[in-house]
This record gives sequence, C-alpha cells and structure tokens, in this order.
Amino acid sequence: MNKKTDTKVIIVDDSDFSRSIIRKILIEEGYQVVAEANSAENAMLLLKDYTPDIIITDIVMPEISGIELTLTLSKKFPEISVIVVSSLSQEHIVLEAISAGASDFIAKPIDKQQLIDSVEKIINHQT
Repeated sequence: MNKKTDTKVIIVDDSDFSRSIIRKILIEEGYQVVAEANSAENAMLLLKDYTPDIIITDIVMPEISGIELTLTLSKKFPEISVIVVSSLSQEHIVLEAISAGASDFIAKPIDKQQLIDSVEKIINHQT
C-alpha cells in the first residue's frame, strides 16, 4: 500500500481557480483527487459515491460555510480528515475551524509546500 497514491481527496471551494490550484498541487504530488465540489451541499452529496481520506474546504461559500461543513463531517464522518483553507486567517477564524474538527488550517494564497506538509502530516497519522 502506498499511502500517497492511495490517499483520496475531495476539494470543496466555490472558486474554480482555487480548486484548480489545489488539484494541480495534489496530483503533481501523486494524490488522488476523486471529486470536487463548489459548495458544502454538493460535497455532502459526493460522500454517497466517494469515501475520501481528506476533504480540503474553503470557509466562505454560499449557503453552508466550510466551518459548518467541517462540524458536520467531524460528527458524521470522523474518519475523514478536514483541512480548511481560507483567505480569512484571523486567529479566531483559525480557532473556530480547529474547534469544529479541522485537522489543519492553511491561509490563502495556497503555499504548495504548506499544503503538501499538511496532507502528509494527516496521512502519516491515519492508521
């Protein structure tokens, strides 16, 4: 088993541009991006067909925020790790994301090495 190539990721962001940057970084590193969603609602629907190891989500999205998505995921799917990415990086926002169940928080613009390090930290701690 190769932890990297076996790691399945869903990217959730209402920005096509942000999703494409995250997708490119992950695919270049050998991870499987199994699906993408432009909203938290669509992400929840994807969970019927995909069982990701990691969900990477933005905070600011229409209808349901990434914080609310993280809270729902941590309750209903505790085996899925969540990385929150956002241009909102004030301390209280970061703490809110972590207390909602996020494994990590990355400020936008996305730093490639920070994203890779975050994903690797998660897969190295999953059993």
